[in-house]
Amino acid sequence: MQVGIDMGTLTGGASAKLDIEELLATRLLVQGNSGSGKSHLLRRLLEQSAQWVQQVIIDPEGDFVTLSDRYGHVVVDGERSEAELAGIADRIRRHRVSCVLTLEGLDVEQQMRAAAAFLNGMFDADREFWFPVLVVVDEAQMFAPAVGGDVSEDARKMSLGAMTNLMCRGRKRGLAGVIATQRLAKLAKNVAAEASNFLMGRTFLDIDMARAADLLGMDRRQAEMFRDLQRGNFVALGPALSRRPLPIVIGDVETSARSSSPKLMPLPDALPDVEDLIFTPDPEEFTRPIVRRAPPAPRPTTDILAELSRSTPAAMSPVGGSEPGAPSRGAEMSSEEREERLAAVLAEILGDPQAAYRTDSVLYQEFLVRARMRRVSGPPMPMGEFRRRVAISRSGVDEETAASAGWAMALDLSVRVSDDLQGVFLLLAKAALLSEECPSDHRIAKAYGTHSSRRARRLLGYFEEQGLVVVHTDFSGKRIVAFPDLEAETQPGDPNLLDVDAPTQSAAE
Repeated sequence: MQVGIDMGTLTGGASAKLDIEELLATRLLVQGNSGSGKSHLLRRLLEQSAQWVQQVIIDPEGDFVTLSDRYGHVVVDGERSEAELAGIADRIRRHRVSCVLTLEGLDVEQQMRAAAAFLNGMFDADREFWFPVLVVVDEAQMFAPAVGGDVSEDARKMSLGAMTNLMCRGRKRGLAGVIATQRLAKLAKNVAAEASNFLMGRTFLDIDMARAADLLGMDRRQAEMFRDLQRGNFVALGPALSRRPLPIVIGDVETSARSSSPKLMPLPDALPDVEDLIFTPDPEEFTRPIVRRAPPAPRPTTDILAELSRSTPAAMSPVGGSEPGAPSRGAEMSSEEREERLAAVLAEILGDPQAAYRTDSVLYQEFLVRARMRRVSGPPMPMGEFRRRVAISRSGVDEETAASAGWAMALDLSVRVSDDLQGVFLLLAKAALLSEECPSDHRIAKAYGTHSSRRARRLLGYFEEQGLVVVHTDFSGKRIVAFPDLEAETQPGDPNLLDVDAPTQSAAE
């Protein structure tokens, strides 16, 4: 069904229509400096399309929560754990409820992590719930930055990966990204490049004007026009809007943001005895509670541990001497001993049955704390190396296989997949090298950190698309995974087999 919503007026007074069905397939990029009417445009789009399509708004400033009063959007507070946000996002898709994820009050890094967890939760929904959703991300340059900023590299990669999935791979899952940014130059190019519809507002910097002109197919000399656009005026182009650049004046909206643009207000008339009013305290001031500034944000655990490792205290023997064989506080640790202790800490963490379903960031923090308690000297293990070791450990490879040339090649091949998929890939590679039965869906899902067997099957399909494996079945319906580069394949295995330590089928199925 083709639905055209009214975005405003064109030159001459004609109505500017936006084809919602086409927008769902081709995505939208909105650009405009602060005060250009960008948020007003998004509000017009959301209000006009509220009755036609499910909506999810990533709102860093809490401006769009007012949609809940008139249109019934559920307001989701971003001050939750990543697991909670992912679960809410999954239920949002299951029950087709429009919502606003408000990130107001969080610092930039917390906003990035919360938005990434929520977007990934929607992206990972089961296929039967891939209904069309309009996903609006305001201030997208925060969540998909072109370069690293003051946030941690882990948070930046997590947020950028979620935004890339939304814009590059979200269409087949029913996710239609609408991203708005103040600066095109600050927005990651691979995210912006996936949009086929554009609404360009007022901008002043040459680099942003040049990128806007390039996206609209305009001559660079015409880029100067973006400086002259009035508030609420945009240039539109795209299959859902127009086949050639057209100026649009965005129409009125029915709801309003909690914040508004500052307005001039005359000063009050001159008052007598101004100095007495200012310097004489009000008796009520002494009864008011003192509002103290919030303490500075805590330092990251990795920074503290790194500093402690650089300044290991000198040896301090207790009265009466230390116990025989106890490690001295100031004693230098050999590389072999350090490696042995790190391996022991890693084995302790992964030995917990619930460790498979915790995020890498949570496991990493626990690993750092336990390593410090074991008095492991030296700088903390980097996050990338930790993820690599976790992936190898979860594969269950033995020492003899780990020393073989085939395993070395498997490690090289695993670099071609993302960090979160390496554990699954190495699990399958180990089974092939040792001619073991193909792991079941439950075993693969556990290696990925989920209970969903459907997601496990999608991972196998992804590996096959990348040309890393070939999946086929024998006459009895058992699955075989072959690795052409390793010249090895697994033995036939029942994909529906329940492992002894595997949890029962969850509601996520």
